[in-house]
Amino acid sequence: MRLIRVESGAGRLTFGDLTIACTIGRSGACAAGNKREGDGCTPLGVWPIRGVLLRPGKVEATGISLPWRWIRAHDGWSDDIADPAYNRPVRLPRPFSAESLIRTDDAYDVIVVLGHNDAPPVAGQGSAIFFHLSEGRPTAGCIAIDRPDMFRLLPLLVPGDAMDIRP
Repeated sequence: MRLIRVESGAGRLTFGDLTIACTIGRSGACAAGNKREGDGCTPLGVWPIRGVLLRPGKVEATGISLPWRWIRAHDGWSDDIADPAYNRPVRLPRPFSAESLIRTDDAYDVIVVLGHNDAPPVAGQGSAIFFHLSEGRPTAGCIAIDRPDMFRLLPLLVPGDAMDIRP
């Protein structure tokens, strides 16, 4: 397994010879067992890369070896602890709270889905922990990098790679 290493305290991500500035959650990093829905904390640990979601018309899919698909207008991600589909992709609208994957900013033009709290999901221990594009501010718990850096890194990733988030 090849690892993308994130030094959360330093705001640095490394993969092979690449070293890239990154941002994390607004509340910093926390032990995965302490992660709670909506706390703004980035969970420490090794999280497998599940796949990539791309926004059509905003990015190209050229050179991506990871499993990927285009984001559709009704795509969301459940963040409601009462939802049986908690921390899973869902179709909007739905009777439970869910984050739309089509945002007004560009952060979700590329979403690398990380395998945090997904095997199986435990309600309340955090949802939608993604690796996505930076908008110049802390995230809600995700890891984010600038667009040019993402497009340098993304073609290097292959199935089986993971993200190692450290203090």
